[in-house]
Amino acid sequence: LSRQHARTLWYDRPKFVFMEFCVEDSTDVQVLLEDHRIVFSCKNADGVEMYNEIEFYAKVNSKDSQDKRSSRSITCFVRKWKEKVAWPRLTKEDIKPVWLSVDFDNWRDWEGDEEVELAQVEHYAELLKKASAKGPPPAMDDLDVSGADRA
Repeated sequence: LSRQHARTLWYDRPKFVFMEFCVEDSTDVQVLLEDHRIVFSCKNADGVEMYNEIEFYAKVNSKDSQDKRSSRSITCFVRKWKEKVAWPRLTKEDIKPVWLSVDFDNWRDWEGDEEVELAQVEHYAELLKKASAKGPPPAMDDLDVSGADRA
């Protein structure tokens, strides 16, 4: 049985991440939401099985999330575990699947929201602090590069 990926649009908000699985006249819709991933499956109007599995960029609250069906798509509202932290991408891996796109119609920078900007500034400050606190790199003098014993 051949499965296809549903075209998926997503956008980021301070408290939620929204995903829209674009399948017209879907049947047998199943949405499995866990704290670190979502598994979506259904059949399209032609009876072809659609299947998407997404490992999230960050943890979500699977208990406080929901999905809504229309004749054109299935939209999932997923509550972020850490609110007011912007997601630079939806996926854990820094690889964008061909079927996944940003929903630019709904995408909004959160500018004007001072709390969010403050949270982002604090977040970057913390990242910088972590990066500078790493210390010197480990000594590599015990590694034998040639594979032969050194004299």
